[in-house]
Parts: sequence; structure tokens; C-alpha cells
Amino acid sequence: MSLSICCARAVNCEQLIRAFDTLFLESERTCLRGGAEEPLYEPPGDGPAVIHFREDYRASALHEIAHWCIAGRVRRQQLDYGYWYAPDGRDAAQQQRFMAVEARPQAVEWCLARAAGLPFRLSLDNLDAPASARDMRGFGEAVLAQVRSLQRNGLPPRAQRFHDHLAALRSAEGAAVLPLAAQHFHLDELL
Repeated sequence: MSLSICCARAVNCEQLIRAFDTLFLESERTCLRGGAEEPLYEPPGDGPAVIHFREDYRASALHEIAHWCIAGRVRRQQLDYGYWYAPDGRDAAQQQRFMAVEARPQAVEWCLARAAGLPFRLSLDNLDAPASARDMRGFGEAVLAQVRSLQRNGLPPRAQRFHDHLAALRSAEGAAVLPLAAQHFHLDELL
């Protein structure tokens, strides 16, 4: 699929926030907010939980939403879901660990990006250490395997709701939305 077709009538940041808040602010006490210097999930306190995404980057919003969709109830009570994270400059072992835990969230993000009409790019999230072609291919294969698993077994429930809502928004605007089918996801898109 060409980039111009993929991005025709793509969802913008304001629409992502409005769609997320419409679905989840009341039912899950969680809202989505842009403009952050770094992504962060704040668990609910006196107010709702907040998913902060970087600047006004749609990909950052979808990535953080993917993490939230995967996180269970206990994880959603912890700052940044209580996940391990090492910033840029990870050594090889830390990078392998990162790729092992990031394949599923990035697979969910890819599915959401497709529904939103946005391109998806793999992220090894380690700018200080250039990725080898082997790392990118291996990680791409792991993400694609997770997408195939999601296609067979279904998206997590919150991810499915958000996916369907995004697809409906785009369909209402006359965009063709591809189903989550194997023939619409290819490794060569990622490399």
C-alpha cells in the first residue's frame, strides 16, 4: 500500500484524543493528552488516569494507547504501568530485552495505525545505538508474528473498541478501511 493511500483521510491528534476520551474517560476513568516532553502513564488518583503522549505525534499517541490496552488492571494502577525501561544508550542485552517486551505493543500499535489511516514504523527506541539490519529484520519479524497472533485471537478488548471506533470515523468520512487480515500486513512495510 502506498503511503499516499494509507494516509488519505488519516485521523489527526485532536480526533485521536476525542475518540479515546469518548470511549474511555467515563468507562475506564482514563484520558489521553498530548504535548508531553516524554510519554508517561499516570494512574488514577483523585481524577482519571492520564496517558501522556509526546508533543503532537500521532504515532506516540497510538503507541502509548497500545501499552494501555495491553496493561491489566493491576498494571494500570502503577506509574508507567510499573514496566521496566532503560533510556537511550541501552547495551545489547538491554536492547534484546526491550525488543522482547515491545513486540506485542508495537503489533497493537500497527493495527491501530492501520485503522487510523496512519503509517506505522518500527521503533527500537535507542537513538544512541544504531540498529543493525539484522536487529530491524528480527524485530520486524517478531512484531509481524504478534500481528498474526492478534489476527487469529483478536485484539485485546480495549484495543478492539478503539480500533473499531477509529475505523468507523474514517469510514464515515469516506475512507476505505482495510480489515485486520494477514494479506494487509507485510514485513517489507517495516524494513
